[in-house]
Amino acid sequence: MTEFPELGCYGLAGHATDPHLLLDEARAAERLGLGAMFLSERFNTKEAFALAAAAGAVTADLGLCTAATNHNTRHPLITAAGAVTLHRLTRGRYSLGLGRGFGALFDAIGLPRITSAQLRDATEIYRRLWRGDTVVGHDGPAGKYPILHLDPTYDEAIPVTLTAIGTNTLRLAGQIADAVVLHTFFTDDTTARAVRTVRAAAADAGRDPASIRIWSVLAVVDDTQGESARLRKLVGRLGTYLQGYGDILVQVNDWDPQILADFRAHPLVTGAGGALDAVADDTTLAAVEELLPAEWTAASATGTPEQCATRIADQFAAGADGVILHGNTPTELAPVLDAWRRHRDPGRFAHLPANPGRSHR
Repeated sequence: MTEFPELGCYGLAGHATDPHLLLDEARAAERLGLGAMFLSERFNTKEAFALAAAAGAVTADLGLCTAATNHNTRHPLITAAGAVTLHRLTRGRYSLGLGRGFGALFDAIGLPRITSAQLRDATEIYRRLWRGDTVVGHDGPAGKYPILHLDPTYDEAIPVTLTAIGTNTLRLAGQIADAVVLHTFFTDDTTARAVRTVRAAAADAGRDPASIRIWSVLAVVDDTQGESARLRKLVGRLGTYLQGYGDILVQVNDWDPQILADFRAHPLVTGAGGALDAVADDTTLAAVEELLPAEWTAASATGTPEQCATRIADQFAAGADGVILHGNTPTELAPVLDAWRRHRDPGRFAHLPANPGRSHR
């Protein structure tokens, strides 16, 4: 049985270019006792379904979730069939993770921006197909489809995970999702508020609020990794988020939007030539850190492995069911996992299954 079903990591965290590395990462995550691996998607060497299949093929117990792919980048039959394939390949360890994606990117490549109505509609289509239904004459927010069908014998219970930052998406997750992945650099208060929002929306929709598994995402860089890693994984990563979609992150954390505006206008940022965590050197990142309030970077886990373990506990105190330790390979997390082993109450997490989209065994 997995030692830490309450903890997860990302596969190929950051700007990875060699997907083959995922095979060793998945094996290491399982060996170290992590409960789940989450797979983000980029339109380069990080196609989510391919990565999930690879990770599933080299592991036996590790839970897997695409967190996140988008419903609008594939025909619904392709997504539904891919999820069934992964579900059966992994013997039920896979959860389909969906998200809103990036509106500016969709504009650039000619795809419609994602709405809540589309996510709701697409999720219902997938679930009908997984139940063996034939969808005839569908005309809804997710598109027009004369006929959609997989197999009448199907009765597949595949959990759907929704990534969420803003209040509207959190409410939607409470209404339709089996699990929720929050976002890195949420303050503890923001995490607690997000948990309340999801569970209240579930209750209002007539669902059991406890049936939804909520994952916080905690940036982790303990001091065994050194100062260069801290700057890149903490300052660089937060700075990159602020470059791209800082407005929503600042809004949900109730941070000062003027600080964000000043940050984006600073020559260090305007002249970076790309994502800060990918292109900036240590000297630049140290200067960038001076532009950010300490409370912004404090929404993370740093210091000794024991201090990081305490920050993991803070996520559970805020109401999360699981914590994704973000920004590291599984092997890099080993000191923090050792500290968490001494800190955790095993009985508290015994009910959690391998599949990260399910809340109970």
